[in-house]
Amino acid sequence: MQDQYHCIFCVVDYHAITVRQDPKILKEKIIEVAKIYLAAGIDPQKSIIFQQSKVSQHTELAWILNCVARIADLNKMTQFKEKAKKGKETASVGLYDYPVLMAADILLYQTDAVPVGEDQAQHVELTRDLARRFNNQFSSVFKIPELIIKKEAARIMGLDDPTKKMSKSATSAYNYLALTDSPEEATRKIKKAVTDSGREIKYDPKNKPAISNLLTIYSLLANKSISALEKEYTGQGYGQFKNDLAEVVKNFLVNFQERLNSISDQAVAEILNRGAEQATAIAQKTLKQVKEKIGVD
Repeated sequence: MQDQYHCIFCVVDYHAITVRQDPKILKEKIIEVAKIYLAAGIDPQKSIIFQQSKVSQHTELAWILNCVARIADLNKMTQFKEKAKKGKETASVGLYDYPVLMAADILLYQTDAVPVGEDQAQHVELTRDLARRFNNQFSSVFKIPELIIKKEAARIMGLDDPTKKMSKSATSAYNYLALTDSPEEATRKIKKAVTDSGREIKYDPKNKPAISNLLTIYSLLANKSISALEKEYTGQGYGQFKNDLAEVVKNFLVNFQERLNSISDQAVAEILNRGAEQATAIAQKTLKQVKEKIGVD
């Protein structure tokens, strides 16, 4: 996408603190996430990469949008219901309100398109609603962003439970693959991944959700179509399939982590600082317009 758009990538540390964080670990994770962006192929010469908390316009616009958003809007958000179901009354206000901060993240940059996973589609729809509502109530300031969901990876499911989304916050480490997992650890996770009844390697999310999920991961990392993989494993059982997938995941991580480990903290700090300056220049223009329209500037 960075060849088609002027892309902006944000390390969302203010979103991270909607749940409790260890300050020392959070500081390390900010650098780690930026390194992951770079190792994944994001080019800071083409795209902006920055740390959310370094651009104050995000929280300022979020407050203004809070005064446009309605309780009814946020009560519909299924992500909050899922994340807070064990203790809705003790969940932070930030966790409840983070879709509005996400809307500010997007609208500050007069964004044309937002690539997200399927689980975040509802939040982008809220962003579009808030933009329309503000434009109708005050004046046309915000561009209405389009939603982009990559069909092939709209939702990667848990290795231990293919009926639920893969999540790094899952109670079991065997639910997810992390880009920082050692290749050996990732191999163990793939080999322990649950499978369906029968032994046919077939893409059928309704009747064979576990194998369908593993086929999706295999297809994306090996750059092979799912239909080609189905043909390749005709007549073979789950054991061989999982062994081969584990090798694909292992090779991917070895190459990825070589790139990751070659990036210095100093290089990341320079990229994030430059990105914050570039992002601030854009964000300031939008926020100035917003404040003028609501009568506070």
